[in-house]
Amino acid sequence: MIPPGFIQDLLSRTDIVDIVGRHVELKKAGINHKGLCPFHGEKSPSFIVSPTRQTYHCFGCGVHGNAVGFLMEHSGLGFVEAVQDLAQQVGMVVPEDERSAEERERAAQQKQRQATLTDVLEKASAHYRLQLKKSPRAIDYLKKRGLTGQIAAQFALGYSPEGWRTLASAFPSYDDPLLAESGMVIVQNADGPEAEQKRYDRFRDRIMFPIRNVTGETIGFGGRVLDKGEPKYLNSPETPVFSKGRELYGLFEARAGLRQRGYALVVEGYMDVVALAQSGFNNAVATLGTACTAEHVHKLFRFTESVVFSFDGDAAGRRAAGRALEAALPHATDVRSIKFLFLPAEHDPDSYVREYGAEAFEQCVTEAIPLSRQLMESSAEGCDLGSAEGRARMLANAKPLWQALPNGLLKRQLLGDLARRTQLPDQELMGLWQVSGTTGGGGQRSNQRAAKPPQSQQHHDEFGHDQYPDLDVFDSHGGDEHYDLPEPSAHAEEPAGGGAAKPWKKKEWKKDWKPSGNWKRRGEPEDETIGTPRRQPAAKADHAVRMLLLNSDWWARLSPDDHQLLHELPGVHGELVAWLERHMVNHGASPWSVLEAALADEGLLPEAKRFTGELYSEDESKFEDFQSVIKALWLSQLKAESSRLAASNPQGAEFERFKQLLERIRALEAVSTPAA
Repeated sequence: MIPPGFIQDLLSRTDIVDIVGRHVELKKAGINHKGLCPFHGEKSPSFIVSPTRQTYHCFGCGVHGNAVGFLMEHSGLGFVEAVQDLAQQVGMVVPEDERSAEERERAAQQKQRQATLTDVLEKASAHYRLQLKKSPRAIDYLKKRGLTGQIAAQFALGYSPEGWRTLASAFPSYDDPLLAESGMVIVQNADGPEAEQKRYDRFRDRIMFPIRNVTGETIGFGGRVLDKGEPKYLNSPETPVFSKGRELYGLFEARAGLRQRGYALVVEGYMDVVALAQSGFNNAVATLGTACTAEHVHKLFRFTESVVFSFDGDAAGRRAAGRALEAALPHATDVRSIKFLFLPAEHDPDSYVREYGAEAFEQCVTEAIPLSRQLMESSAEGCDLGSAEGRARMLANAKPLWQALPNGLLKRQLLGDLARRTQLPDQELMGLWQVSGTTGGGGQRSNQRAAKPPQSQQHHDEFGHDQYPDLDVFDSHGGDEHYDLPEPSAHAEEPAGGGAAKPWKKKEWKKDWKPSGNWKRRGEPEDETIGTPRRQPAAKADHAVRMLLLNSDWWARLSPDDHQLLHELPGVHGELVAWLERHMVNHGASPWSVLEAALADEGLLPEAKRFTGELYSEDESKFEDFQSVIKALWLSQLKAESSRLAASNPQGAEFERFKQLLERIRALEAVSTPAA
């Protein structure tokens, strides 16, 4: 665990303009810096980096955060990885309090070992790129596949020549154990005497596809034969830096494309990724000769909220889709989109785009099957839904898939779809699968209405719905109309012995009757704002706290009386002012990114966010604006005190105090408000 104080120290020593500027071309724009957002495609810059707050924000797509957040978003790093990366850039060492000295030493050795292996692999990649330039045969093969030199350079494509020991020309010692450990060289009889060992290159006469992690380090290779041969694709073995179940080919190159297009396109081959990028689909990635895993899906959802799996339409493609479905289900939350695209059996994405064009492939993506339908079709495969046995088999197939979904509305809706497909009532299927009666567990009725005030729940027993006490009264006719039932008499009796409810007594019509409850006219559009909390206009105290948190150095420019005024603000306002002063005594004035981390450690960030909600704007406040707010607070306080005194008919000392207050009020009002 990283100590909380370290994050604050790290952010205070970081210049976010420098960090972001290494990846984004920034230009000075007033007190901020501006550039094209790296997270979505745009032609006019809307990406703002604030050196005073040490934050970034895009007014186009809404991404924002501090330096750590930028590295996580842009490079796809986890929190700890981003902190370690940032600390290394500014020359700090991340403390690791919970590990022993031996564990830290082992971790350091492992990291050094991995760095050494990636250096070896990068050197091999450079060698393969050089060999490609020297091989007309390999260049001709890539041209026939429709690839340009530009796309080959983007993916660092290379060529491993024919011959058993061509890497010997790239490394000082072909016997270097790192060549074997990185998977580049195969050692025969590795456990025998050294004299009997034979070494040779793993990849021979193949187009080489470097596999890079999200930070751009080469961690392995995929090699494709130029002519006929087996295997068609050959991958690096598992090494300390390469795991097929965790890595995706093309993810490093597709990071910008994922943001621009809004979804990830998962295909099955390296050449598919490169060819699609050539055709404008720069958001494609591929698994590394293995089935798609839950870790693959989890990694993709760090970059996008929408994933489309593309498979061949043959039996193998269907099997691969089934494995991808199982991997994706635990990550299918209500705000994510997962779809499945099946091409004709004779095509893969590369051949389909070359034959029909990019627009035709784009249309296929648009018509991809959503996860809900894929789950239904996968469960029904081989089942005769015209028979009870077939429907029972479908439910047996569907149950483990449905249970893998996270709790939410998608899971609840799928339960209803499965029930209808298998001709079962929702409630019966819920009971069979022992689903709870909450939305999270997938157990609400499909025709449940919006929750009403608690008083409406007392009608349930009268209408035979006491077995579902958490459900609202629903329309028994199955329509979409919503009616509030009349309120029962105060003396209404419970039906004895669980018998039929007593009929309602007809009430007399009253001349001054007015509709009550949740009644509305049929067909009248519903006001979506009804029931939502109303936000009060920001008060002067809100503005004062907001400006102070975003510009803590202004505190030193205030008078002692102004300090006292802010300390005496009631409630959370004064609490945050007191906290800020304590923080500055220990750490000095800090940018908002540092204060944000410190407030989170103290558990005060939610309260602070109430005032900094409208944090991002291109025009930042000036100190003169803050002075105007302080002046308004003084006037409010002085006028309130003078009104209290005036109401008490002041005499003597109180009258003198009253006159002083009036003089101060007149003096403040006479001072013109500084221009913003």
